[in-house]
Amino acid sequence: MHHLFSHYGPWKGEITGRRNGVLIAYETGPATAYGIHKAEDRGTFFIRPNDHVYAGMIIGEHTRETDLDINVCKKKHLTNIRASAADESIRLAPPQTFTLEKAMEFIEDDELVEITPEAIRMRKKLLDRNKREQAAKEKNS
Repeated sequence: MHHLFSHYGPWKGEITGRRNGVLIAYETGPATAYGIHKAEDRGTFFIRPNDHVYAGMIIGEHTRETDLDINVCKKKHLTNIRASAADESIRLAPPQTFTLEKAMEFIEDDELVEITPEAIRMRKKLLDRNKREQAAKEKNS
C-alpha cells in the first residue's frame, strides 16, 4: 500500500468537495456500448460495456453540479440485419479508473465505496432513486 502525503501545514479551512455531480445507474444489468454512447455527452464514465451495473451505482461524473440517473443498460432496437454492424463502429472514450485512495477522495457524504477482490466501485447510500429524492427534500426542509 502507499499514500500521498507532503507535509503538515497551518489550518486553511474546510476541505472542499467535488464541484460536479455523479452519473448514477438507473437500471440493473450489463452496460451496453449503445447506452454508454448515448449518455457520453453527460460526463465521463467509470465503466466499460458489458460491466454489470445495479441501480444506485455511481457510473460516472456529471458535467454539471447535480446528480443524474441514467440508463446505460438500454439496447438498440434493430429493425433489420444490416443495422447490427453499426453497433461495432461505436467509439467510446476510455473509462476513468480509481484506486482505493482516489475513490475515497471522490465520494461525498451520501456515497460509499465498495471493495471486492475484483473491483472498486462507488454507490449511493440509498440505492432507490425515490428514497434519495425524499431524503434530499427532507434535508432541504
